[in-house]
Amino acid sequence: MQAKPITIAVVGGTGAGKTTISNAILERVGSNRIAYIPHDAYYKNLDAVPFIQANVRNFDHPDALDTLLMIDHIKQLQQWQPASIPVYDFTNYRRTDETQLVQPQPIILIEGILLFVEAALRDLFDIKIFVDIDADIRFIRRLQRDIVERGRTIESVINQYLTTVRPMHLQFVEPSRRYADVIIPEGGYNQVAIAMVADRVRTMLTDMENGKTT
Repeated sequence: MQAKPITIAVVGGTGAGKTTISNAILERVGSNRIAYIPHDAYYKNLDAVPFIQANVRNFDHPDALDTLLMIDHIKQLQQWQPASIPVYDFTNYRRTDETQLVQPQPIILIEGILLFVEAALRDLFDIKIFVDIDADIRFIRRLQRDIVERGRTIESVINQYLTTVRPMHLQFVEPSRRYADVIIPEGGYNQVAIAMVADRVRTMLTDMENGKTT
């Protein structure tokens, strides 16, 4: 019987450096051996995202994401079956008609802000990483990303940060760090921690391929 894939979750607040850490793992372990899934792909369409106040949608609440669908897709990949994950359009706040077919690999790498909040999702992870960095750095990174990549205005990004991002970080994201196996301070700047995590993943992968239990 083929061994179950190693499932890794990378969590942290907006702009913490989750993508940098994930890309480092992909580069150092080998992207051809990793099935990568971003939690952001599972956002619900705008009309299904909960309100935080009149006329203001809360994209930073767990209910804004179709986590049940993500759980199904992770379980498919863990059973060595491909999964068709959604493709989300952040300019229109809707899923597109397209999907991305993710093939099963010996490592499943999942990235997102709220991955540790739901117990049913959290229980699927073999390695849980929390990326930590100062709040001002996270805000600046989010501001730059949303303006450049998502066509947002400075005013809208600041308003969303104060209205939903920061309160939801304090309510959900920050408390979830207690579930982490590894906490990486300074985000993607921490090359020592990145190297240690990559080495650990490579060791687990080698043991799995050799039929050992890690």
